[in-house]
Amino acid sequence: MLGQQSLLTELEETASRGTPESRLRALWHATDLLIAGTYSEEQIWIFGTVIDRLAHEIETVARAKLANKLATSRNAPLQVIERLALDDDIEIAGPVLMHSERVDVRTLIVSARSKGQPHLLAISKRRSVPTAVTNVLIVRGSGEVVGTLAANNGASFSEFGFLKLVQRSEGDSVIAEQLGLRRDIPRHVFQQLIAKASEEVRTKLERERPEMATEVGDVVTRLAGTIHAKFGPASKNYFAAKRIVAKLYESGGLDEDKVFEFAHSLKFNETAAALSLLCGLPAHVVERALIDKNREVVLILARAMTFSWQTTMALLFLGAHNCRITAGDLDRLQKDFLRLTVDNSRQVLALYRSRRELGSE
Repeated sequence: MLGQQSLLTELEETASRGTPESRLRALWHATDLLIAGTYSEEQIWIFGTVIDRLAHEIETVARAKLANKLATSRNAPLQVIERLALDDDIEIAGPVLMHSERVDVRTLIVSARSKGQPHLLAISKRRSVPTAVTNVLIVRGSGEVVGTLAANNGASFSEFGFLKLVQRSEGDSVIAEQLGLRRDIPRHVFQQLIAKASEEVRTKLERERPEMATEVGDVVTRLAGTIHAKFGPASKNYFAAKRIVAKLYESGGLDEDKVFEFAHSLKFNETAAALSLLCGLPAHVVERALIDKNREVVLILARAMTFSWQTTMALLFLGAHNCRITAGDLDRLQKDFLRLTVDNSRQVLALYRSRRELGSE
């Protein structure tokens, strides 16, 4: 390390007193030495201070060359990488944003929030894109950025991110197809996507994802009419569904997991019957609550039974028109759900029950 320390001291002097030409030669020498060696983080940081000084006033072409050299290096100094990643010039920032494993999430978020579309596109092509970054890219990114992100198997998405992607896919078949082909897309999000997608996109997804062909068919069938037209008491499977759910209830097998399963499978009759038995309300009251535009009753029932937000979402999507809920509406509903207390919700549920006993329902 003594030899390296001597060299770094010499490079420091060059940075302070050398000519532009000698500083540039020193920069490439220090960079090549760093990339080729094996160093501790402390040693890399020391190299970084020297490289940062040597690169301070070099021209754009040279800075782009430096970015390309460091973008794929595990020895890239963090302070240098951050400066390059946040450069306004895409020729400089691009290689680092796209390839460097030394860029931290905070820097990626800053770039995604403040830079132009070329920078966002570079980030969307990274081998791994964390959820906190994709949330920003989906909101700010162009169609090309979002389409690239949806096709990137290394990108991770939050619940908000997936629903926002569905929203962005409206009128954009490329995004719709890429989103539908993702193996990590939640089932209820896939249902929303199919509900909004064009016939061409649906056909392609049925072909490319044969395991989801039934799902596509079920959603398309559902879109043909309202819930009551398909699932009402006059339907053939109504009483069969009630018998199945009643047997589960009698055997102790009817719980939140079953409700989630029914709702996720778009089994309206089974879901309504299950909720009716679990919360002690008439089936027609539960059915009306599920399809009512005012979703407050569903939230109250779910909260009173201490259901999770995941199960509550399944109930909301089941009763939503065409299985569609915008990301904004879902966010608002989640906030309303979290504001409700279990005790207050149970009091409201008790009031519904008392009205039933008095014959007012």
